[in-house]
Amino acid sequence: MKPRRGALPYCVGVLREQLSSPTPVSLAAFLNGHVRSCDVLVQVVAECEVEYAGRALSTADAGCYVVMVKCDGSLQIHGARGVKPVNWQPRTDDVSAFVEEGRCVLVASRRSPEEVVKVTFHDVHLALALELEEAGFTLSGSEKDMQEALARSPHVIEQGLTVLDRELLVGVGGIDLYALDRDGRLVVVELKRARAGHEAVHQLARYVAAVRLQVPHREVRGILAAPSVTAPAREALTRQGLEFVEVTALAKSEPAAMQGALF
Repeated sequence: MKPRRGALPYCVGVLREQLSSPTPVSLAAFLNGHVRSCDVLVQVVAECEVEYAGRALSTADAGCYVVMVKCDGSLQIHGARGVKPVNWQPRTDDVSAFVEEGRCVLVASRRSPEEVVKVTFHDVHLALALELEEAGFTLSGSEKDMQEALARSPHVIEQGLTVLDRELLVGVGGIDLYALDRDGRLVVVELKRARAGHEAVHQLARYVAAVRLQVPHREVRGILAAPSVTAPAREALTRQGLEFVEVTALAKSEPAAMQGALF
């Protein structure tokens, strides 16, 4: 049966692995294997205690929690009530599990700011690894609307950014936004109104290379601006010295008399 017109699309999920009452050794292996793959949502329902060290110190008394590690490495620990997790890390540099004194321990850390969350599992009921097809988020309006809005309000991408041109032709295509940053460096901005993938990175890299050929004496940056980006695409950006900026909301339209003032 197809979803009715206007309804939300079905969520496509696959249970990759499930463990019931796993041992500390099997849970550690499960966590390390799936967390490092960066392509599944990991959930553990268990009696555990949580310790945090960083900008402050905190502990969560032993109790039943749902420990969740998402594909991007973010960590959330939820209790039985409330919307807000009892502890979380929006971004991690390392997540690993090991057995210590007969118990499985999960440690999530990041370097800036320096923070560590340590979860000690006592009685583990269930561990799940779920593949979820991401529907993604799409900004309202067309990509042209997004381009016009960000050209009027480039600070949404980066403070101090000045737009020099739109759809600048460089031989391999038209650059969405051609700009100058506060340090006088040229900036090539590729815009995507939905989740960006490898093709967007490839496109941005081609534009940046073309501009560097035309102005070899200038430093040129490349920014991919979109609501979100896939993990492989983010890795490709990093390898090529390119940047990602999350844009999930656009500045409100200015009065008609002001529109196009930058051009």
